[in-house]
Amino acid sequence: MPSSLSGTIVVVGASSGIGEALAVRLAHDARPVAILARRRDQLEAIAARANRKVGTTRVHVYEHDVTRRGEVGELWDRIEADLGTIDELHYVAGVMPEVALDEFPTDLDVQMVEVNALGCMAWCNEAARRFLPEKRGHIVGVSSVAAIRGRMDRPGYNASKACQDVHLESLRNRLWRHGIKVTTARPGPVTTPMTEGLKVPLPISAERAAEGIVKARDRGASIAHVPWIWRPIMMVIRLIPSFLFRRMSV
Repeated sequence: MPSSLSGTIVVVGASSGIGEALAVRLAHDARPVAILARRRDQLEAIAARANRKVGTTRVHVYEHDVTRRGEVGELWDRIEADLGTIDELHYVAGVMPEVALDEFPTDLDVQMVEVNALGCMAWCNEAARRFLPEKRGHIVGVSSVAAIRGRMDRPGYNASKACQDVHLESLRNRLWRHGIKVTTARPGPVTTPMTEGLKVPLPISAERAAEGIVKARDRGASIAHVPWIWRPIMMVIRLIPSFLFRRMSV
């Protein structure tokens, strides 16, 4: 069944890929949608397209760099002053720079942790603080199947997603008794600018990923693999012993 919430939806990281598709999809919820990212010009184009589809001004643009964590509270207040009470947060922002197998770039690892993990923590913590007094609200964090094991490919990305995954689980365990839902979406490979040129298994479109995330939200899922086939696949991958896993390129 559709979400029972009726306030403003915030999508952080909405300028491309899953975030863009999610912004367009959520515009059909008949609720205000605030979309955030660094690239204002791209946000403006996405908002215009989404608003044309629904025939009204429902999607609104806010420029924001997720590494500027100290601005989150002030920006939250500004969105609520403009659009009304926020009761749903989607954190989709993420980066995955190319890293060769013989590279160990700490600067890129820091970038991934800043955006993928710490940015998510800042926004989800703010949501938790705001939602708790009202005993309602929904947090959706877009993690990845890459969070499950320490693959040889992109250690920093895997670690940042694992951090995000565990933080969302911890928030869920804290907040469920207060009527606040926390959903962790774990997409498999998605065809986006971030994955352009990469050979990935079972890729899906950003639009299909967004639809899967919204369906997970609507059913109040705790963890949702998008698409569902990644759930049994990752169950098997979890069980592979380390001495075998290190010889594999999964």
